[in-house]
Amino acid sequence: MITATAVQHAHPLTTLMARHGLTAAAYLKRVADRHRALGFGAMAHRKEKATRWTREGVTPERTALLAIASLHGIAFTDVDRYGWPGFLLLALDDDKAVLESPWTVAGTVTSLTDVGGPVDRRGFLIASTSTLAAAVAQWTTAEPALAVTGPGRQVGAEAADLFDTRLDALRHLDDTVGAGEVYDAAVLEIRLITGLLKNASYTEKTGRRLFAAGAEASRLAGWCSYDDGRHAAAERHFIASLRASASAKDPTLGAVTLAFWANLRYNADDPHGALADRRKISSPRVMAMLHARAARAHSKAGQPTPAWHQVDAAFDAYSKADIPEADLASMYWINHGELHQVAASSALTLGEHQRALENFQAALTHEDPYDTEREARGAVIYQARQAEAHLALGDIDAALDIGHQVIDAMGGIDSARTTGTLTDLRAQLTGHQHIRAVADFLTYAT
Repeated sequence: MITATAVQHAHPLTTLMARHGLTAAAYLKRVADRHRALGFGAMAHRKEKATRWTREGVTPERTALLAIASLHGIAFTDVDRYGWPGFLLLALDDDKAVLESPWTVAGTVTSLTDVGGPVDRRGFLIASTSTLAAAVAQWTTAEPALAVTGPGRQVGAEAADLFDTRLDALRHLDDTVGAGEVYDAAVLEIRLITGLLKNASYTEKTGRRLFAAGAEASRLAGWCSYDDGRHAAAERHFIASLRASASAKDPTLGAVTLAFWANLRYNADDPHGALADRRKISSPRVMAMLHARAARAHSKAGQPTPAWHQVDAAFDAYSKADIPEADLASMYWINHGELHQVAASSALTLGEHQRALENFQAALTHEDPYDTEREARGAVIYQARQAEAHLALGDIDAALDIGHQVIDAMGGIDSARTTGTLTDLRAQLTGHQHIRAVADFLTYAT
């Protein structure tokens, strides 16, 4: 189930009251009136109640929750789906620019400009399945960028070259230092690129390269947000990235964004969300990644036959790849090792634990001259999953041995996904804590 925890900065109820220009007493009076109109009877509306709800962690009574939802036009089913205060985020319109801007070049610039928001909605998705499907449909028909002439200074290929170089450095920095620091840098790139798109003059070719750079910067910002557990922010960036790839007239770049977006969706209980159309994809490594994402989606949905079909297709697509330098620069990490890790994770999800271990081992022993860069964060996640496979097969010693390696390797890695994977392993070991070595590990891993 998708949940939303309390926000890090402003409480959404405080934000709602401020947006409507209401004091706590005035807002609560409106809630009390709606409470009565719904047939729930009288409700006290002293302003101290709002303080308890927003600052003291008190959850309103059920009927009060429904009255608040009704006041803001939120479905009662969403009250249960997202909980308190998560469902209130549906009443905030922070996502309007990125979701509702027209699929035009101007709409793309608007969505790229809207790179942040005041509310940190951890674990919350902004796009419904229908909204997501509509975005993908519009992506395929959106108008591309044209030349821009005007009073702004003329920029050429050298500007696009510099952004490509900087973005390549950011991708590798993400592997090394983690999402937190790289996110801020990616947002800065988006702002620099958007400034040129809005104020400079450029040829059609340069304009499309700038939009492509904006798409990649937004894709990277979205990935960093996801790695930090901020799903709403991630989706905002992914949608902006998809728009920018359309303005760049680069379907392969858009497919990359959809593949990263799919990772978020299938880990948030939407197994088939954001899977890309593979037509017009020029990169074998991107094709391999799309098949790999589809394999994970099918495994999450409990569908072994299509999952393994997609695994085979991923390896087949990768067999057609040239040297990494001849492929899309962002695909340097797609290799035999990564595909075996995907196969292993799919097997683990499907309950095929021995098959999972075989693929985890193959990821370490395969022969691939292009598998030279091992990203620490991903390696830790896969190690934790390998420990889960050993545990499922009853080999507690092997699971603990790898578990200690995971903890040692996690030093300095800032990643909500990595922490979450270790939490999952600890939860599975809890049932064996009567064993001294397990109890010691659980204490050590706390």
